[in-house]
Amino acid sequence: MVDVKSLVAAAVLLSAAVPARAQITSNPLPAPIEKRGLAVEVRDVVRLPETRNLRPVEQDVTPTGYARVSFVRDAPDGRRFANDSRGFLYIVDGARTSLYADVGAAFPRSWYARLESGFIGFTFHPDFARNGLWYSVHLESAGGNPARPDFIPPGFGPSDVTFHNVITEWHATDPKASKFEGTRRELLRLAHVVQFSSHPLGTVEFNPTARPGSPDYGLLYTSGSDFGFSNGGGPNASNPSATQRLDSAITAILRIDPRSPRETGGAKGLGDYTIPADNKFQADGDPKTLGEIYAYGFRNAHRLAWDLTDGALFVGDIGMNHIEEINIVRNGGNYGWMKREGYFENGMIRPGGALNQLYELPSDVLKGRGRDEFTYPVAIYDHDEGVAITGAFPYGGRIEALRGKLVFGDVNRGRLFAVDLAAAKAADDGIPDTVAPIEEIQLYVRGAAGQRIYTSFRELVEGTMGTSLARTDLHLSRSSDGELFLTSRQDGMIRMLVPDSGRDR
Repeated sequence: MVDVKSLVAAAVLLSAAVPARAQITSNPLPAPIEKRGLAVEVRDVVRLPETRNLRPVEQDVTPTGYARVSFVRDAPDGRRFANDSRGFLYIVDGARTSLYADVGAAFPRSWYARLESGFIGFTFHPDFARNGLWYSVHLESAGGNPARPDFIPPGFGPSDVTFHNVITEWHATDPKASKFEGTRRELLRLAHVVQFSSHPLGTVEFNPTARPGSPDYGLLYTSGSDFGFSNGGGPNASNPSATQRLDSAITAILRIDPRSPRETGGAKGLGDYTIPADNKFQADGDPKTLGEIYAYGFRNAHRLAWDLTDGALFVGDIGMNHIEEINIVRNGGNYGWMKREGYFENGMIRPGGALNQLYELPSDVLKGRGRDEFTYPVAIYDHDEGVAITGAFPYGGRIEALRGKLVFGDVNRGRLFAVDLAAAKAADDGIPDTVAPIEEIQLYVRGAAGQRIYTSFRELVEGTMGTSLARTDLHLSRSSDGELFLTSRQDGMIRMLVPDSGRDR
């Protein structure tokens, strides 16, 4: 049997013959996702204001002026917040909203062109009610920018930099105030070197299951992204050697202590923060590895979600041409990109290969009789079903039909899916082709007479906007008590999955 590690290394170096394993030339997952009667009511909560005229930019491609919502999040003090990527952070109080902070005003070079851009994400320190600390991630243009990145991808220099990903700590003078007043401190600035602003850092998160005194309490996680190397355009795009390096933040979920080393006395990271001593690549004693890397090998894992019962960390990783996947993330894990897509080998690592190619894994690895260096997904779907996963969230709310489910969706098509949470955890068994089956969630609203009216997220968004859409821009968020919000960067509406509100009539 061919040694897989040696084979992969040889393929990357283009110095050895590749064994004859079959290329997947048609539908890689022929069985369709089924609707099995799982149906959930969805309800409008509030629509954020129109903001295009407040911060107009010629690159803004949203067809209406309503807020480009990415996250809905509950602060530890019980207040609910939502962001508009044009630079605004709102307090959401039932059906009312009020502006909490104008993040965009602090960053005039923010880039709002498309997809994830501008003011992308935010989160609150678990002790926010006492210390007033919250965190944001935004994207800036590099052109004429006087700021110097803390990290430029290996092999590139300052003249190659096109965009900056920036993580900022904000300190509210009065944590209870309805409008932010205070100071800010930059934690980290990471450079893009590709033409387009694809796949910036998509989130900053704290583990909601960590309690004071536990090793994970107060540690900040980022999403894992390839910084556009898959499809960034220009001469630097599609560089497979950029995505499997431990001296690089590319494809990595970072785990940091946001406190400055001046405060903690601990190891300094790329930016002004402390590296946790129990990160695997900090504990390895190797000066060539970045200690802030928690796990790596993700193309665009732009959402992180913990199981509130046992602390398991889930991500949905957006694939390239074929496969969308859900992974359980562990300290030190390598999740494969761009050598793997789902439980397939990506053709890019083969001599003359391409990103739109898939190949079967060696049969012993696929069936778990042999091992390689990668951790494989617990659920996957192909591009017959959707093209960009978002989620996945272990559900912990009041909807009976969703209890025990892991809920996720597809950004472009707006479909909502679920897998059995126990089956997803059982699929984390080291056997690549063990994956949990997926089912589609049907949505309905209640009509004036109390009857169920079945619909879809796409129909809801298009109905609000009065026009058809090429993409729905579906994103999921979770409340502190485990309920799920559905938002779109198209129509500014926050929607919520709710327990059934009444009898069919």
